[in-house]
Amino acid sequence: WVIPDPAASQIKRIISFEVLDESKSARKSNITRNPNARKISTHQPFDTLMGLVAVTNAEKVILNKMDKAEDSGVLDTMDLQEIKQANELREIIGRIPNLAVIIDEVHHATDGEIKLRKVVTEWGKLNSFNSILGFSGTPYLEKAENVPLANGLSIKNTDITNVVYHYPLIEGVGNFLKRPVIRFADNEQTEIIRNGVTDFMNSYKDTEYPNGACAKLAIYCGKIENLEEVVYPLVAQIVSSFGLNPTEALLKYHGGNKSYPVPEGSEVSFSTLDKPFSKVRVVLLVQIGKEGWDCRSLTGVILPQKGVCPTNMVLQTSCRCLREVQHNADETAIIWLNKFNADTLNKQLRQLQNITLEEFRKAGEKSGHIIRRVSRMDVLKLPEISYHQLRISYGNEVVQNQANTQERLESPNILVSADASLIQEQDLTGKILDVYKDNETSVEQTTFNDWIYRIHKESFGALTINELYRYHGSLEKIFKRITIPYGEYSALSPEYDHDAIRSLIRQAFVPSRTLTVHEEIVPEDAKLLRIDNLSDIVNASDSDIYYPDAEAVEEILAEDKKPAPPELSPQEKAAMELLAKRGIVMSDLSEKHPERNQTYHYLPYHFDSGLEKSVFTKELLPLIKEKKIEVYFNGDDTLTEFKINCYRKSGEKWEYLGKYIPDFLMISRTTEGNIHKVAIIETKGEGFASKFNDRKHFMEKYFIPMNNSEFGYDKFRFVYLEDT
Repeated sequence: WVIPDPAASQIKRIISFEVLDESKSARKSNITRNPNARKISTHQPFDTLMGLVAVTNAEKVILNKMDKAEDSGVLDTMDLQEIKQANELREIIGRIPNLAVIIDEVHHATDGEIKLRKVVTEWGKLNSFNSILGFSGTPYLEKAENVPLANGLSIKNTDITNVVYHYPLIEGVGNFLKRPVIRFADNEQTEIIRNGVTDFMNSYKDTEYPNGACAKLAIYCGKIENLEEVVYPLVAQIVSSFGLNPTEALLKYHGGNKSYPVPEGSEVSFSTLDKPFSKVRVVLLVQIGKEGWDCRSLTGVILPQKGVCPTNMVLQTSCRCLREVQHNADETAIIWLNKFNADTLNKQLRQLQNITLEEFRKAGEKSGHIIRRVSRMDVLKLPEISYHQLRISYGNEVVQNQANTQERLESPNILVSADASLIQEQDLTGKILDVYKDNETSVEQTTFNDWIYRIHKESFGALTINELYRYHGSLEKIFKRITIPYGEYSALSPEYDHDAIRSLIRQAFVPSRTLTVHEEIVPEDAKLLRIDNLSDIVNASDSDIYYPDAEAVEEILAEDKKPAPPELSPQEKAAMELLAKRGIVMSDLSEKHPERNQTYHYLPYHFDSGLEKSVFTKELLPLIKEKKIEVYFNGDDTLTEFKINCYRKSGEKWEYLGKYIPDFLMISRTTEGNIHKVAIIETKGEGFASKFNDRKHFMEKYFIPMNNSEFGYDKFRFVYLEDT
């Protein structure tokens, strides 16, 4: 689970799945009832429905038939029944409150004329609709979209414009995708197939994944005749030379034609390729397996000539073999291309992923190294840090024992006017450039009954429809005051704050309460290292920033094991300094890493940025030299317990901002070894500075004064370093 316990377990308990995979009507049905709609109906009443996840193929199940524009009078009974049955599931799903729609391969629904897009748009108009999320591995338009700018200028864009998060392909390689080995040649089809199959057999003939499935190769053949007459005989000969039986090892998968019918049993074999009992090693494909094919044991792809897949799908087709089988395993795959497809892949990588084919190939090369990590807490005898946290809790007190609903609904205070809508312009650093009033207003159409239902829905079941209708007269007066005529219906007037009004209406049904805020100062003790979370071995990528390096780590650990050298007299120290100036170093007495007694409570540190490393090595380490102060990296939230609860105060209310984990802690100790003073040091790049302002304000105005007051002396300081 991505969500931690106990929340994850609670969510798991309320989730239920419905797979809407029934055919149009059940056996012996009069077809006036959609069996998938019946599945959804069993979850009624919808007012209290939570946790339902319905899984379906939208094109086949929901959108069998759109509403027809013809006069219903010219349709016979069977036509009307068929339309009703086809639209029934769509209608009942639309009635589910707080509906969220999640669409995979959403690039197929970018056109407003597409049936799926039309249905979701209609759902979105309902008051019960919550949100829609779309996912796509190729968020690109089939044709460039013309985007008008100003003064007759426009740009053409092939990206889907409402993408909110993009995860680059190259970042997935070696993470949850196999690492590709890409080879291409300017040869004939048969030579590329011969080289590709031979290469695959040499590398993966004996590969078996932990789930028992064997590695497989897909060859895209373009046409059925090419598959049957050229590719199959050639591949059969090659696999035979490796000791495999072509009848078992090869699968021909195509739709068939007059000359070559669909191979017997191919559908079953294709659907079970990931099973341990499948003996297929090479799959020969025609017009299948370009998009949406999920075969994790697929370990190689060959595109031997132009036209074996649509030109605009070379990238997708090539990557069919990259889905990992076992997470965090070192898995590879092989891709063989002819010159045309290699050039096309390179072009699509540039256009769609902003990388080159060479960069994609290098992403498949194994990089990184093993990092050994070790605790030095016993060596440094680093105690816990004592400090105080601000804890905010809330309570409510009943002001009136009776709700006095009628009186409160008729109060003029319930008609809350809307504030002016302000638009803010800011740059990439978060600096506000301009603020101006939004003069454009949108019209939200509604009816009295819809408005009542919305108040009920927003109460999360606390208010029933019947309870609201008991005050029909008062609520109708409010509705008429806050709406304006809009055709045959009404529209919410932009003069009023409708969210606030609906909130006050809901509050009118319960006794008045006041919110009380309790501020509490709580003492805490925090370890700077949670040893249980420190892994002995870490697989680090080349881009990770660890300090010091492996050689220095071993030197520090070796020095830890040496007995402490005798204390030198001032005369001896002066003599050693004089010798050092003359280039003579007493190696038996000097240490390579004298700073080790003032830092490195674990080794090595893993910095999040080059700025953190630079501040530590160039500013902090020289600062502690020959001083009785120590400095420790605290920025790894998985390893430290020293975290500060931050708040923002607005009037009398506190808003929780989250936990703040300082980058560095500089400490001094008492003669007994206890921590006496602490400097909390934070580093921020210029681009992130504005986002830290609220936490910075809390640290300077609340946390530091509060703690120093509680301890009775200036125990804490806050130092903020910004990279400009």
